[in-house]
Amino acid sequence: MPTEPYTACTLPQVIQHGAECFGERIAISDGEFELSYKELDLARIESAKAFSAAGLKKGDRFAIWAPNIYQWIIAAIGAQSLGGVLVPLNTRLKGAEAAYILSTSGAKFLFTVSDFLDVSYPELLLGHELPELEKIIMLSGKAEGAASWQDFLACGASVESDTINEISASITPDDTLDILFTSGTTGKPKGVITSHGQNIRVFDVWSSTVGLRSDDNYLIINPFFHSFGYKAGWLAVFIRGARLVPVKSFDLDTVMALIERERISMIPGPPTIYQSLLAHPDREKYDLSSLRLAVTGAAPVPVKLVEDMREQLGFEVVVTAYGLTETCGVVSICRPDDSAERISLSSGLAMEGVEMKCVDARGEEVAIGLEGEIWCRGYNVMRGYFNNPEETSNTITAEGWLKTGDVGVMDADGYVRITDRIKDMFIVGGFNCYPAEIENSLCSMPGVARAAVIGVPDERMGEVAKAFVVAAHGAQLSEASVIAWSRTNMANYKVPRSVSFVEDFPMNAGGKVLKGELRALAAGDKA
Repeated sequence: MPTEPYTACTLPQVIQHGAECFGERIAISDGEFELSYKELDLARIESAKAFSAAGLKKGDRFAIWAPNIYQWIIAAIGAQSLGGVLVPLNTRLKGAEAAYILSTSGAKFLFTVSDFLDVSYPELLLGHELPELEKIIMLSGKAEGAASWQDFLACGASVESDTINEISASITPDDTLDILFTSGTTGKPKGVITSHGQNIRVFDVWSSTVGLRSDDNYLIINPFFHSFGYKAGWLAVFIRGARLVPVKSFDLDTVMALIERERISMIPGPPTIYQSLLAHPDREKYDLSSLRLAVTGAAPVPVKLVEDMREQLGFEVVVTAYGLTETCGVVSICRPDDSAERISLSSGLAMEGVEMKCVDARGEEVAIGLEGEIWCRGYNVMRGYFNNPEETSNTITAEGWLKTGDVGVMDADGYVRITDRIKDMFIVGGFNCYPAEIENSLCSMPGVARAAVIGVPDERMGEVAKAFVVAAHGAQLSEASVIAWSRTNMANYKVPRSVSFVEDFPMNAGGKVLKGELRALAAGDKA
């Protein structure tokens, strides 16, 4: 059936629409603090007034360096209503790393905290030259020379609401909404430019596809500085009129208590979150019966995990998705009625209106079932890298295809299975090995909770696989037993030649294992 043409919109229009349609329904519950959708729109206008009084103009960048707190959202939507461009900063960054992003983006304002996990972010910036940074505003805590959030808001009292409404109405869907910086795993971080209209369309489609509803209570554990916590998080919540419950820092007992108290129905996140819930020895003490919807990705998802999420945690819907910063966070999604096997063994079908293909080194599409680099094209593709036309042209072809750098296999139905990053591939005696494929196999071994694989040097084979394993609670595993199981269940060249057992993996904010740190550990073992 034909669908109606999509009408592009802006972020202030999303918030205004929420106030009109959902009114007194709660939009944000952050501890004792609550805001209805009407109050959220009023808070947006109050915040925008303060930004206007501070001199923010359309196109100016502002940065937020803070955990998941409600003030983060109010600051963001206030500035974005004036055409301000959001630059989120990872809360794990050190001073020099944050200063690089602030300097490169030319951010005029920084919103931050001084009391998160015993870190004062303003102190980390001492000694770094940031000539374009005009103001530091503390969302919580205090710092010398910085204004408080309340004082910042008070400065906007003289600005008329009509002025804000006029400016907001002049923002177009093609205007820049944000610049998210990549993790810098292949060099210096690059700023990814995306617009109002494309982000809102992506997460309108995403939230509709996964089945997010206005009566959902959505627990956001993923950090707001990441597209999973920001765009698939609070932006998707406001598009659908759901209720947002942010988590400042992950603690399993706190999370389970929140699920019970707030009747949480939706939890997105990497597989580790659900594995942790399943493994918790006191899980039965909490009422988790409200859980309904889970969206995962960023790591292999064993079939057994999908089944356990449905049978033991009670999720009605479990889906996986795939994306990257350069695609507003999404390329493909599983459908709610997909089988556990399909959810485990694929990252879904291209989202509506997006094209996806696998290509060889020459850019030629490969046959169904063969590995190739994943390329995508559509409204989700970034506008480019900020002030970096060379990298932009290297990443986006003249025909608009984005080269993801991920290797995958597409089946006859269009579902794609991500096998690995091109840069993570290693060669064993002439055979290409993709760590994610080996990891997925290892996760099906009884007693293995999680696995990560890297290539390590080998005199005879060039490189061989080394596995890091997190054992399931109570499991009795040894290096010999893992290797023996692998020899029975995978091709010989894929079998790990060594195994190290760890309590947890070093992870980035998106839930991906930091393979560089594992390589350093492996090198240390040989030293």
